[in-house]
Amino acid sequence: MAISTGVFIIVMSFLTAALSGVFGMAGGLALKGALALVLPVSATFVAHGLLQLVANAWRAILHRKHVHWRIVGVYALGAFIAAGVMYFIALQPTKATLYLLMGLVPGLVWLPQGWVKVDASRPQQAFICGLSVTGMNLTAGVAGPLLDVFFVRTSLTRHAIVATKAATQVFSHLMKIVVYGVPLFAAGGKGVPPMWVFALAVPLSMLGTAVGGLLLDRLSDVNFKRYLRLILTVIGAAYLFQAARLYQQG
Repeated sequence: MAISTGVFIIVMSFLTAALSGVFGMAGGLALKGALALVLPVSATFVAHGLLQLVANAWRAILHRKHVHWRIVGVYALGAFIAAGVMYFIALQPTKATLYLLMGLVPGLVWLPQGWVKVDASRPQQAFICGLSVTGMNLTAGVAGPLLDVFFVRTSLTRHAIVATKAATQVFSHLMKIVVYGVPLFAAGGKGVPPMWVFALAVPLSMLGTAVGGLLLDRLSDVNFKRYLRLILTVIGAAYLFQAARLYQQG
């Protein structure tokens, strides 16, 4: 791997972790698209899973007093089941399809709240959340907006939303590493960034998460949701454009 590529991944790890530190999502979507620019599709799932696992785990630790662990536990059960199914299906999208799926995912934030009445604080719906969000994570590579659908109607504060969502995503990204990493490393690990990239990216993503947490304290609950929707929409539009370009190239 070229040094410039490694540096690009490291810088994006910091910036996107800071973005997720503020909004609890969007950073993962931005990082996945950035990785897809420089890595093979299967390697993006593994690298993204490793970096986001650390970023989310650290965010959950930083805000651990706000985590609702009952939601996390039920979510994890659904995540394990989804991973078991996807492991045997062994479905891997092309790069163009990956960008298409990532571009469509942010559209979920525009669904009227009355259309989908789900609440992650309810055990049955937390299980469905784990099943569906992890399933989308293993196909599109990201699922933040779908996860948000399950949290937008809860009575949780913005700190509790960020903390609890981070804890749930530890399991989703762990499943991503297992489902894509096991066959990839068995075949030699082609395309996965070298260890020096992760050695630098991991602490910087932790730093980015801490920086994002400081910015979160400056946002009101109203602006929190308003800015999140705008950022996701811009990222989604960029990915749809990239998908169209790749499909046109054949």
